[in-house]
Amino acid sequence: MAGSTVSETIFFLDRASQTGLQAQIRETIVSAVLSGRLAPGAQLPSSRKLAAYLNISRITVTLAYQELASQGYVEAANRSGYRVAGKPPTTAIAMQAAHAAADAIDWSAKLRSTFIVAKQMRKPLDWRTYPYPFLYGQMDPSLFDLTAWRDCARRALAREDFELMAGDFAAADDIQLVNYICSRTLPGRGIRANPDEILVTVGAQNALWIVIQLLLRQGAHAVCENPCHPDMSASLRLSGAGITFVDVDKDGLPPAALPEEVDAVFVTPSHHSPTGATMPIERRAALLEAAASKDFIIVEDDYEFEMSFLAPPSPALKAFDRCGRVFYIGSFSKSLFPGLRLGYLVAPAAVIREARALRALMLRHPPGHLQRTAAYFLALGHYDAVLHRMREEYHRRHIIMDAALRDAGLEIAGSAAFGGTSFWIEGPEGLDADLLMNALRKDGVLIESGSPFFPKDDGPCRFFRMGYSSIARNRIADGVALTAARIAERG
Repeated sequence: MAGSTVSETIFFLDRASQTGLQAQIRETIVSAVLSGRLAPGAQLPSSRKLAAYLNISRITVTLAYQELASQGYVEAANRSGYRVAGKPPTTAIAMQAAHAAADAIDWSAKLRSTFIVAKQMRKPLDWRTYPYPFLYGQMDPSLFDLTAWRDCARRALAREDFELMAGDFAAADDIQLVNYICSRTLPGRGIRANPDEILVTVGAQNALWIVIQLLLRQGAHAVCENPCHPDMSASLRLSGAGITFVDVDKDGLPPAALPEEVDAVFVTPSHHSPTGATMPIERRAALLEAAASKDFIIVEDDYEFEMSFLAPPSPALKAFDRCGRVFYIGSFSKSLFPGLRLGYLVAPAAVIREARALRALMLRHPPGHLQRTAAYFLALGHYDAVLHRMREEYHRRHIIMDAALRDAGLEIAGSAAFGGTSFWIEGPEGLDADLLMNALRKDGVLIESGSPFFPKDDGPCRFFRMGYSSIARNRIADGVALTAARIAERG
């Protein structure tokens, strides 16, 4: 296409997008250059012609072209024209040839392992367009203080902060964030820890993966709750260890059901995933006694304790640990927003040293700017204010949803005694929650089938989860009624 004129028809503006018009023009050109669709020397439409075609101001096009010129993607061709630069920042590769060569490789023979070992919990990326999104773990942006977060992000870009975070942390963590976790977060759960006993991770799942790599190997024995989060069971399977899935009851995992041979037990005692069951004090003591007598480690995932509005959450299991046998995993992603991906691991200093070395081989350390922004957000009180706002709103939604479920005749099989953000529902005998989930999507209702939570069962599952963190109060009752109607249809 060198020397040719680019047609203005390759440009399209989405006026509903939050991306500005100039940025959309630049994105179109940069994408075409990097993919090889626009070759060096190709003449771009004049600013007047493109502005008329897109029905926008000519200055908008001119400014977009000038910005691209300063970046080296285009260059001035004459007084009013621009063309693709002879040497743009990235040289395009013959993409079609590369794809053809890749497709010819037998990847099943080349890849030594498969990591697709669990049933996926699939959520549509456009879930916000559905009128009744009963999805767990999603956020309501109206409850988050975005202005405060932006202010903290700007603070984290101040010169002193920038010089710190722009360098290599050398596997260390942001000391401000670690100090906040030590002084505020953990004491709220009854836990005392020193900075050298804390590792910042890219969310709770990253912490869990690191712990599994440290504790388990071929021939080791692990215990996990049944049902459990599918990522938990998948990570354990990939470790090569033998796994015993112990059925939970209304009080969570029963220590009396543990096998004799065990190296690590993975639990969610304060808020079982997904039923919400809370392990009572007596059972926690029994689990700790078993850990001492059988010489195993307990890995505690203490997710969502912040969403307490019905009653104060029970202390963490780690709070009762006097021997260092409990590894504690926490996360800010559940309480702030899921895309944050910021968590932490609490364990003895010797363990954290090994965990830090392993994390360094995986990703060095979580992004410095993200850690410092979160540290400011926590230290300046914004975090507590957001949690207060969320608790109040989720309490209202919990009341409405509890009443709607009971009015619709749906059986609540579990919910957190202190609050939380979801209900675990048991459908009638013979219900297939996977089929129900797919049918409800046509009605604009999004629920989560319970089948991924049962690693031992391949047959139909009648359990499903309905969250209320991202659905408006005035839509809950109608969404529950649609769910009940679909279940009645299938009964």
